[in-house]
Amino acid sequence: MELSQVRLLVEDFRGCYRFYRDVLGLKPQFEAEDGPYAKFLCDGGTAGIALQLRSDMAEFLDDLAARPAGYRSLVVLRVDDVDGYCAEITGRGAVLLHGPGPMTDRMRVAHLKDPGGNVIELQQWLVPRPPSAH
Repeated sequence: MELSQVRLLVEDFRGCYRFYRDVLGLKPQFEAEDGPYAKFLCDGGTAGIALQLRSDMAEFLDDLAARPAGYRSLVVLRVDDVDGYCAEITGRGAVLLHGPGPMTDRMRVAHLKDPGGNVIELQQWLVPRPPSAH
């Protein structure tokens, strides 16, 4: 099994697209600023973060209109230098909710939201990361 993508259902497609492309600096697999779908590739693999216009999934998800209280997901992006990356993206308009700062003695993190309200965690491992389980 291979992870293909984490797909976020968004209402403000253009705003979220620009955020992931222009603020976070992720590379779109193809240009699709007007949607209804786009995938952003992360360095080092084929998996990525995808955006889909929320209304396009209405026929498949009958409870789509229901908005549960609280957050239900967290997108985690690993970076080599969380402090440097945060300085870079705040210069492009990102607003940090927290950090960068220590999460444990093994990693530093920062948190922010995209225009759709999805929470993003930026992580920097301070020690070699644990091996992947297959």
